[in-house]
Amino acid sequence: MKHTKMKATIFVLLAGVLWGTSGTAQSFLPIGAEPATAGALRMLVGGIALFIVAWLKGSYKEKITVDWKFMLVAAASVGFFQPLFFTGISLTGVAFGTVMAIGSAPVFSGIIERLSGGKLSRKWMVATAISILGCIMLFSGQDPVSVNLLGTAAALMAGFAYALYVRTSQRVFETMSRDAANGLLYLIAGLILSPILIMSDLSWLASPAGALGVLHLGLVATALAYALFTRGLMHISAPTAVTLTLSEPLTAALLGTLLLGERLGFISIIGVVLLFFGLLLNALPEKELKE
Repeated sequence: MKHTKMKATIFVLLAGVLWGTSGTAQSFLPIGAEPATAGALRMLVGGIALFIVAWLKGSYKEKITVDWKFMLVAAASVGFFQPLFFTGISLTGVAFGTVMAIGSAPVFSGIIERLSGGKLSRKWMVATAISILGCIMLFSGQDPVSVNLLGTAAALMAGFAYALYVRTSQRVFETMSRDAANGLLYLIAGLILSPILIMSDLSWLASPAGALGVLHLGLVATALAYALFTRGLMHISAPTAVTLTLSEPLTAALLGTLLLGERLGFISIIGVVLLFFGLLLNALPEKELKE
């Protein structure tokens, strides 16, 4: 059992790492590639890829039972996370928006878990607090902050949408195979965001940098990342999974330093250490506590 949970933990951490490459990948997209458009394209390409994989594996040949209530809520949540997140960071700044969205997701996840009748371990609470503090320190001072009520609300809604996606998708996986569920869920999410593409200039897609960038975002940072994440999600709790995906901003910060020439200040470096320590603590096996 512990071995299974450790594998699940590794899958979720790897998913966060792959998500963390998306910011760097988007920075290499041609001029004219709007973040919201890139977000819609990555979800649509990733959704189509996951649906094709599930189809080729024969996941839809047999009769499947779909809990459409949870399926649609999960798809809408993961889909709307993209524009809400981009709206948040555009109005408040990358640092503040990222902290509000990504940092609030574990808190929302814990609240949802408690409202659903679940329990939160002391280890999760301590590790999550350390990780969130690390996330705040990591981004502090890196970007000008504009106190904007709408942007703050959008970022917090993005964090809630992500936490809601994780919880509802778990319910979807209880009634369907992982491949079949992934194919439908992310294809629907991509279709929900497709109207953004109708209103966007997509001429930049014809360039090699544009095409390769979208393929990376769709196939690696979305399809493969969500496939790993959902595989891990089947064996660990939603709050733990959400906290572990804080490996995303950690990866993004490190890639920005290594590939984009960004510099981390002393406070940010401490944030990296705390975030890493919090993730490591959350990844350790849970000890059985006697009441």
